[in-house]
Amino acid sequence: MTQNEHHQDLAHIRGLMERSTRFLSLSGLSGVCAGVVALMGALLARERYDALLLGAAPARSRSLDGDLDAYAGPDVMDAAWDLVPLALLVLLLALAGAAWFTWRRARRMGQRLWDPSAKRLAWNLAVPLVAGGLFCLAMLGHGHVALVAPATLVFYGLALLNASKYTLDEIRWLGLSEVVLGLISTVWVGAGLLFWALGFGVLHILYGGLMWLRYESPGKDAA
Repeated sequence: MTQNEHHQDLAHIRGLMERSTRFLSLSGLSGVCAGVVALMGALLARERYDALLLGAAPARSRSLDGDLDAYAGPDVMDAAWDLVPLALLVLLLALAGAAWFTWRRARRMGQRLWDPSAKRLAWNLAVPLVAGGLFCLAMLGHGHVALVAPATLVFYGLALLNASKYTLDEIRWLGLSEVVLGLISTVWVGAGLLFWALGFGVLHILYGGLMWLRYESPGKDAA
């Protein structure tokens, strides 16, 4: 056996071991899709939020200051709760798009979508997400509207970090970016929707596009 063949065999064995422990069929297009859906949802939320507050304090909804009291009135609370169904719809559409593109890539790679590595990925992603979702609902219930957007970004980033060891390395950096953005957004609590759009929209598109270029673009080997 030549040295080149030996290296090829080692690379093949390494690839088999990696596929048995990490979910590598995650499609970059799923991130792009989630980002586009999130940006559309943010635009709709902006319009809906301003319409609900029209006549109460429309200028306040566009403020970038750090006055938490400005986001604790009954009009703001009603508007925030009214946006919860929209947020759930955005989440469902993003998950559906992610599942579709990932299933398509898994089929192209000859792999199952719901294998043991995918189950580990889903479990490690779900625990921080569910905990964060319940925490954010509790904050809404107690009137802490201004901190909901930062909390969603931080918890989502932590969920990605927790699950990143079971999938592509880019997910770790996406998670770190979400956490940092969420912490920064606590300084400008009046710009929650803007940071939400940046985190769930722009970052998803950027990282999803990067993943597609690295692993799925024409001429690239599948993961």
